[in-house]
Amino acid sequence: MSTKNMQITAAFDSGNINIHDISGTKAELSIQKDKDSEFLQWFHFRVTCEIGDTLELNINGLKDSAYPQGWPGYNACVSEDRDYWGRADSHYDEDTGKLAIRYTATSNIVWFAYFAPYSIDRHHDLIAEVASVEGVTCRTLGHSLEGQPIDCLTMGEGDRQVWLYARQHPGETMAEWWMEGALEMLADPADPHARALLQQCQFHIVPNMNPDGSFRGHLRTNHVGTNLNREWHEPSAAKSPEVLCVRNAMDESGVDFAMDVHGDEAIPAVFIAGFEGIPSWTDEMGRKYNAYRDRLAARTPDFQTELGYPTAAKGKANLSMSTNQVAERFGAVAMTLEMPFKDNRDLPDSEQGWSPERCKLLARECLATLAELVDEI
Repeated sequence: MSTKNMQITAAFDSGNINIHDISGTKAELSIQKDKDSEFLQWFHFRVTCEIGDTLELNINGLKDSAYPQGWPGYNACVSEDRDYWGRADSHYDEDTGKLAIRYTATSNIVWFAYFAPYSIDRHHDLIAEVASVEGVTCRTLGHSLEGQPIDCLTMGEGDRQVWLYARQHPGETMAEWWMEGALEMLADPADPHARALLQQCQFHIVPNMNPDGSFRGHLRTNHVGTNLNREWHEPSAAKSPEVLCVRNAMDESGVDFAMDVHGDEAIPAVFIAGFEGIPSWTDEMGRKYNAYRDRLAARTPDFQTELGYPTAAKGKANLSMSTNQVAERFGAVAMTLEMPFKDNRDLPDSEQGWSPERCKLLARECLATLAELVDEI
């Protein structure tokens, strides 16, 4: 073990950690709250150390985190090249609220994060790459409170209006990894499902609805502490311009199918949540939603229907949430896709857990499922 102190920093895009003490290769840490908010859960920091050091990183105060139930059974994400993200052995003590991360470094620099980060630079690279594809238009729907563009990629010649949007909650980075997979598929002229979809649909794709929170290392909120997925009933320029500009664009195009992509801290599975409790619910809307859910479950073993959220009672849906608002407002088949921060219980991977690679593959299955059912939507 090295006798020199390691160094820790989070002074970069999406960085988040408070450093309380460093002694040799052991550190006492905590997570910074989202600005103007009580939410805390996302962490992302870099450790500089000696090769062979066994790092002991204790993140304290997690009883007060947004989702304490997210820590049992969770292993922190770790990378030495910021490309491949594995998992570090981690243990959560429910009595003390401490997550103990242990990792033996094989490089001088090691990054740790709640999930594999998706940087603002990577977002702009993705937008630029896909916007260069023939038939794709990039629109700036509006701007965040800190002036960042809310990018929307539009493609397809069909009449059915499909909206895909992600990272209302910025710490749910798996959502933009999913978007990368979806966009790579749709931009591939050799993909038969993509070709069929683009003939029948017009896609409106917003890969990151919360760039301010993403850059700041927030879990759940924007620059002024607003949870965007509780603003859809009445978004405002002062609190939630990100939602306002997207919803205004939806009003212009209409919506037939919508997927809001998220991550769930506690449930170790992929699942979707629907709009069962909206006032205008019909059995036909439910039939279409269930057909999509069941077909996706048949297509990929990474998706399941056993675990998920309870459904709202009739007429009791929260219309401030996007899936409910979009279904009610447009009569759309709308859903929230949730992926785990932990591993997938049904197909565990001890090396990576749920990973960026699996997010991207899942996106392809989601779109292929839509291609098979698009005539019914």
